[in-house]
Amino acid sequence: MSRAFVVVLDACGVGALPDAERYGDAGTNTLGHLAEAAGGLKLPTLERLGLGSILPLQGVPPAAVPAVHGRLAPLGPGKDSTAGHWELMGVVMPRPLPTYPDGFPDEVISLVRAASGRDVVCNRPYNGIAVIEDFGAAHVESGALIVYTSQDSVLQIAAHEELLAPEHLYEICEQVRARLPEGHAVGRVIARPFAGTHGSFERTDGRRDFSLPPPGRSYLEELQSAGSAVHTVGKAGQLFAGIGVDAQHPGATNERALAETTELARTLEEGLVFTNLVETDQRYGHRHDVEGFHGALQRIDACVAQWLELLTERDLLVLTADHGCDVTASHTDHTREYAPLLAHYGQAGSHRHDGLLADVGASVLRWLTGRDARALPGAAFV
Repeated sequence: MSRAFVVVLDACGVGALPDAERYGDAGTNTLGHLAEAAGGLKLPTLERLGLGSILPLQGVPPAAVPAVHGRLAPLGPGKDSTAGHWELMGVVMPRPLPTYPDGFPDEVISLVRAASGRDVVCNRPYNGIAVIEDFGAAHVESGALIVYTSQDSVLQIAAHEELLAPEHLYEICEQVRARLPEGHAVGRVIARPFAGTHGSFERTDGRRDFSLPPPGRSYLEELQSAGSAVHTVGKAGQLFAGIGVDAQHPGATNERALAETTELARTLEEGLVFTNLVETDQRYGHRHDVEGFHGALQRIDACVAQWLELLTERDLLVLTADHGCDVTASHTDHTREYAPLLAHYGQAGSHRHDGLLADVGASVLRWLTGRDARALPGAAFV
């Protein structure tokens, strides 16, 4: 009757990976540069757990007795949420997923038109906030869907919720997901409803990710096979296309995701809770909003303090990330970085663990079931 909580602080990378230059990300360090830009971070709970023991962080000194701490690296390519979350649970991409720096070809756009019965505007890499500011009026006037992408393997479709009900937008995205041929099988088709009027368009909380199914077995499925329940909060379950997940809980905002995770910490008897906290990426990282990013971390820090009061000797808490989004980078996309590791549990002791993202899934499986999955990557740190 043990429990494990894996919480992904989206985009909170801790330094460039050795191959970061290939991605245009040499020298990036999301949390390190954020701390410098903010004039020091104030995160007392994460400080006590050992965040400042992982890497030098202005305002966050090393802990006297940190929890298990270190840096985790991927085995495969990519620098987006799909690659990061899959690897945390032992799934490695065999090859990079397709990206579209010049927009989608006619073959893909034709699928969107066929699924929706509507025309398309934009069709190029674009910031998700700017795209509705620049194309929202044309969309409302013509009914054409706003289709855009990024450096990541994503096809995003935005529509005003008064022009196209979110449920209908989800149906369109689901059809596009199912019809994309293998050569254009992006990691995610993402529905992006928005609201408001021209000059004040805003994305709603109705985002939904339609993910490519993982190409291999994950630790989530290993847990299910061992009779351990798997709960996800936010987009984590969507990134696995629901495979290996028993229950998906809402978490489109950090406030909701933190509240859902807290409630599960109060009520859940056994199993895994796998949470994504999206706003450090979606709302602040991509916009290079230093103050907003720091504020989001402070709210997370306060909530972690509450969780530590709720956890018992049978509980494992892992705080980590999936990639970076350096607020000082020359671009506004994700950055190819190590993920931090902070792990708090019963008799953890205090030691450093540098390893693979998959070590998280391996540790959860061992903690909850006493088993290892030798066919999957990763080495347990518990």
